[in-house]
Amino acid sequence: MYEKFFEMTDTPFTRGIPVDMLYHDRDTEEIYNRLVYAADKQLFALLVGDAGAGKTTMLRRLKEGLEGPEYAVLYLADSRLTPRHFYNGLLEQLGCETAFYRGDARKALHKQIDIMRGVEHRKLVVIVDEGHLLDRDMLEEIRFLLNYKMDSENPLALIISGQTELWEKLQKQAFRAIMHRVDIRCILAPFDFSQTKTFIEQQIAYSGHTGPIFSEDAMKVIFDFSAGVPRLINRACTQALIYAYQNRRAIIDDRMVQIVLEGEVT
Repeated sequence: MYEKFFEMTDTPFTRGIPVDMLYHDRDTEEIYNRLVYAADKQLFALLVGDAGAGKTTMLRRLKEGLEGPEYAVLYLADSRLTPRHFYNGLLEQLGCETAFYRGDARKALHKQIDIMRGVEHRKLVVIVDEGHLLDRDMLEEIRFLLNYKMDSENPLALIISGQTELWEKLQKQAFRAIMHRVDIRCILAPFDFSQTKTFIEQQIAYSGHTGPIFSEDAMKVIFDFSAGVPRLINRACTQALIYAYQNRRAIIDDRMVQIVLEGEVT
């Protein structure tokens, strides 16, 4: 729609942007490196942040960054995940037979892990998204999952990603045993204005458009609306680009963004 008007070769502000073109800064690089360290050392890590903060995008980057013979990266995202479905979901992704009982499925997974580590010399990395939706039974199962060789080492790297409610839930007395097993905690914070500005400019550069589209004041309005949350930045920018195309405006100013936010987004 608006891409031709702005002479863009790619669509900005979408979820399908290639990993190597994603926005990176010192904060996101630090989180990424901590997650890579968790994968390498087979640790238990939490990735938490508000809705739309970019958690799944970070996980996508991590998964692609770990591709190769050294790792087997498995991904699960199910709001009603149970221990049996958890183990069987991993076994299916590994190409193994599933089991009806939870204990049998757990044993089958540990057996496969022994083969991967001892014969194939590969490390298993399990990513669980939407972790704030996991129930108590599933969270408790983590203790059994990580209890390996008389609790002398972790059998895999477990990375659970979720909204901030996940961290709040695990701080309760009932989950203290699980909290004690957390090796690394990563928090994705919203962008400040400088980061928001760079994020928008990088997205425009990715699109293939040469030169600015959003004025400085327009980006300030977008920042105020989004509070630095990437998903909301994407939403506001996309609607502003559509509005500019419909009105044949090559530069988006703060007044145009205000009109969009009042009439389209909110």
